[in-house]
Amino acid sequence: MAAFTVATLSALPWAGAHAQDAAAGERVFAQCRACHAVPNAQARNMVGPNLHNVVGRRAASIEGFRYSQNMQQLGQGGHTWTEENLRAYLTNPKAVAPQGSMSFPGLRNEQQLNDVIAYLKANSPGT
Repeated sequence: MAAFTVATLSALPWAGAHAQDAAAGERVFAQCRACHAVPNAQARNMVGPNLHNVVGRRAASIEGFRYSQNMQQLGQGGHTWTEENLRAYLTNPKAVAPQGSMSFPGLRNEQQLNDVIAYLKANSPGT
């Protein structure tokens, strides 16, 4: 009976609603492409830094990119872009870096947030 219940629950449409989908995350990331590149480590910085391999990277650590003072302080304090820290920042950038220069208001849709994090993880080979 327990196996039937688990199988039945996993087939329900809401059962995987919070799963991460990197392909869907790439589509969500399209709104970020005006300021950020992510395809590979050699991609140039834009208005925002290259986000290739961002998961696990220390904040404000791309050599030669001009970070806001607030982001530099986060990096100097050891802030690392873990999945948890990315989730907080992508939900509300100003809550993490109040004087930061990112103008994006944040993602409010939890599924989109999960998916864009999956996309960033997929483009962070070290994770």
